[in-house]
Formats: sequence, C-alpha cells, structure tokens
Amino acid sequence: MAAAMPRLPASSSPLLPCLLLLLLLAAPCPAARAARFACNATAPRASTCQALISYAPPNGTAAATLAAVRALFQLRSHRALLAANGLPLSTPPTAPAPAPLRVRLPCLCSGGAGATFQRPTYRVRAGDTLDAIARHAFAGLVTYQDIAAANNVSDPNKVAVGQQLWIPVPCSCDPVGGDPVVHLTYVAPAGSSIAGIAQEFGSTEETILAVNKMPDAKGLLAGQVLDVPLRTCGSAISNTAIDRNFLVPNGSYILTANNCVKCGCSSSTWQLDCQPAQGLSSSFCPTAKCGDMFLGNTSSTSSCESRTCSYAGYTNSTSFAILTNITTSNVCNAGMAPMAQPAHSLAFRLEPARLRWTELVVSLHVVLLCLGYLRQD
Repeated sequence: MAAAMPRLPASSSPLLPCLLLLLLLAAPCPAARAARFACNATAPRASTCQALISYAPPNGTAAATLAAVRALFQLRSHRALLAANGLPLSTPPTAPAPAPLRVRLPCLCSGGAGATFQRPTYRVRAGDTLDAIARHAFAGLVTYQDIAAANNVSDPNKVAVGQQLWIPVPCSCDPVGGDPVVHLTYVAPAGSSIAGIAQEFGSTEETILAVNKMPDAKGLLAGQVLDVPLRTCGSAISNTAIDRNFLVPNGSYILTANNCVKCGCSSSTWQLDCQPAQGLSSSFCPTAKCGDMFLGNTSSTSSCESRTCSYAGYTNSTSFAILTNITTSNVCNAGMAPMAQPAHSLAFRLEPARLRWTELVVSLHVVLLCLGYLRQD
C-alpha cells in the first residue's frame, strides 16, 4: 500500500494560500532576453550607420551626469550627446543626465544582425559580474550571455579585474517599408505597451511588431529590448556631398560641415532645418548663401508659397565649400505636423506607478484575508 501523504494541521492550512500569494506578489518579474535586431544590409556604405540607444541608468548608478554617460559609452564629443537629445549647445557636461537619454553610436551589420561597432567597452572592476554589468551599468540593453559570447568568456562567473569587455548593444541599419529610418534601441519599462511606445515615438503598433518579429502585442515583457524605427527628415543634400547619408530624426539635430552648420528635423515640414552654427568650429566657415539669401533664410513668394535657402551638403575635394540651393514649399498644404518624440511622456511614466498601487491594494487584501483566518482560529 502506498504511504499516505502527511496532512497539515487544520489550524495551519489556511495560512498556506496566504503565504503562496504573498510569495507570488513579492517575486520579481523575469528579465527579458536582449533582442537580436535584423540588419541585412550588405553594401559597404549601407552596412554601417549611426543608431540611437535609449539609456535610462538604474537608480544608484554612477551615470548621473552627461559627462558620466559620455565616459560610459566612450563618446568622442559632448556636443554629439547634446545633439542626439536636442539639448542646447550651452548645456555643460556637469548637467544631470535626463532619463532616458539618447546616445548615438555606430552600428555594424554582420551575419543578418546588427551590434554597436567597437563601442561601448567596459573595464571590469572588483566585485563586478557580467550580469551586474549588463543589468546595472548598461541598464538591461544587453544580457550577460551576450557579453560573454561577444568576448569569448567561457565562464560568466569568472572575469578578471581590469579585463576590457566589448558591450554589443543590438542595433540596425535597415530601411523600414523602403524608407530610411534611425533605429532606436529601447528597453520597455514596466507597465508599458506596444501601443503606448508606438504613440510616444511617432510610429505604429504594426510597424514595431513587424520589426521585432512579435506575433502580437500581448507578448511584451518588462525589460524587453525593442527596435523602434524613428522617421527621419528629408533634405536637399546633394548626392555628391560628403554628408549625403546622414539621417536626423525628430527631436534631435546634427552638427555637420566641420561644425559650421547645425541641422535639425523640423516638426512641421519633415524637412531638415539647417542654420549656420557660428562660433563652434575651430576652422574657417565659408559664408553659405543662395544669391542674396543666407543659409536658412526664407522669403514668401505668395500667400501660400515660400522659398528657402536650404543646405545641400559640403565638399572638400579641392577646397572646403558649403553647398546650398533654393527649395520651394507650399505652406497652405503642408499636411499634419508629425507626432512629437519626447524622451518620456508623462502618461508613460505613470504606468509603473499605477502598477505599484494595484500590487499594494492586492497585498493589503491578502493580509486582511490572512488576519481573518487567524481570528477564526
């Protein structure tokens, strides 16, 4: 005869469901595995690009200032960090880093996937583990398995102090729907949804699901790394210009032509808005004009039509020259303005708070239920 299962005392049996519920509420959500971003471009120029990384340092990390973030990602220029986030050029390196912060890094396509090229790297400190580096230093943009594979680390628990590690953040250079985009690597916060992310970044739910090869929006996990394609502004830049391939999404700008020109993405026309960036370049900046109009100047030709002296790139074949041409736009039929792309909307920040309140209410109900059982005993 089979041995009978031992029975819990009647007085303790009501506590069992209470304890189980409390344990479930206290258990952390499993971390999502970093994504493998499709990057199928193979042409020499198309296989590399500038991608954006959305970095939100966890509480308690050292990356609290712009200078600290620049050092963590080995950015060559403080101005590049300001430009990627649309911050004024007068912002000092000691300024607090907004969270999340966009970081522009080179991306390389290889074997059908993309990863940031050579940067960032991380020097192991005493007490570091690959998991801590992935979760805390780089805020879940990668996993410890990704770091171990990229650096041929056979045992993730054994890394030497001073060892230099390449952090392969996923990225992409592929066009979406035949149009050039800038890919943003984004860690989904708790309480977020695909629909909310699409609205925040001016995309669509269908686009984000397709790019990330997700069957439906219900499968989104907190901490999941997503590829969010950002629409970019069109331009009048010549195909022969040195900077003919740069792309600027809404909410950011780029310094080009040896820092002589500042180009932002217009939120009303989806065309580059370029102006002279006086005082930023150590080299000589030639005057950029279209006849009697200076670069960036606009004049009205009728009640609906306007002419602009637009930036057309720069050359340095025989001498440094800034190219311009006249573009005409119809302001009466400009269409709808693009959706803004803030670093983080207020509604988005409230989602985790709502989730925490829900958990608190459920926890209180469980505690009251347990107390009721105890009083009955």
